[in-house]
Amino acid sequence: MSIQSIRLFGDPVLRTPAAPVVDFDKELRKLVKDLTDTMMDAPGAGLAAPQIGVGLRVFTYYVDDQLGHLINPDLDLSADLDEEGEEGCLSFPGLSFPTPRAIRAVAKGFNMHGEPVVLEGTDLMARCFQHETDHLDGILFIDRMDSKQRKLAMKAIREAEWSGLSAPTVKFSPHATGGRAL
Repeated sequence: MSIQSIRLFGDPVLRTPAAPVVDFDKELRKLVKDLTDTMMDAPGAGLAAPQIGVGLRVFTYYVDDQLGHLINPDLDLSADLDEEGEEGCLSFPGLSFPTPRAIRAVAKGFNMHGEPVVLEGTDLMARCFQHETDHLDGILFIDRMDSKQRKLAMKAIREAEWSGLSAPTVKFSPHATGGRAL
């Protein structure tokens, strides 16, 4: 098991768009394993590579007993929104807020071996695909809230026991980053 530290709100890596994966190699398979182990240990419904300090477009998910991963995702979303669905994030421990998301999502990308994958999800699975893909774009779920809800969320974040903790020590990633700073 290779459990990694999860980066918390305020860490700049969470606001930095991730680079596309170009090498589908042993290091990528290790990253997927690290993400999966860390997500399951947390426990969480999803985890994106930037949340463990790796700036690559990879996420894992565990929703409705379905465990998987997606690399270089591209989403097609339904027009129908779930305005009131509660959403949390491992980078905001213990907090959840209503966050509008499309009810249905089709996620296209690749598995860790470079084979094309198409995933379809509704409700929680669709929410997970959107949330994790947002992480890869440097977008956080609080960015999706209306101004009133975001204000309440920011108050709760400031009051959280983990708020204001110093950012973790930056370590060199064991995963190829193509010279990009993480």
